[in-house]
Amino acid sequence: MRSRFALAAAAAALALTGTLTGCSSPSPSPTGTGGGSQQLPAPVIVDVSKVGGTTVSVPLGNVIDVNVAGDVTKWSADVANPDIVSFTKGRKDGSAEFNPGFEPVAAGSTGVTMTDGATKVSFTITVTK
Repeated sequence: MRSRFALAAAAAALALTGTLTGCSSPSPSPTGTGGGSQQLPAPVIVDVSKVGGTTVSVPLGNVIDVNVAGDVTKWSADVANPDIVSFTKGRKDGSAEFNPGFEPVAAGSTGVTMTDGATKVSFTITVTK
């Protein structure tokens, strides 16, 4: 009788252990290039009304999003050294609007001037590795 009780108690303990293991926190997902999802870095966001005369730093692999007032499609940019950053025009897609911005090409610094025809703003972009 005792051996049946001990066997039943052992079986219950084993079942409880399996249940508790199932409730534990999941192990972190592996990272790398194995096809899993990877988070993109948050963009560097600047406001066109405040960025004039400043230096904006952005690492390679990230982007600069320029928050502008009015029509996002009217903004253009003159980039002193397009080997450092490239300009992306703002656009509208249905009800969505996408701000203009800059994408780093190589490490270094360059001056940029943005305008919408009425407002003109100049600043420096430094791309880091």
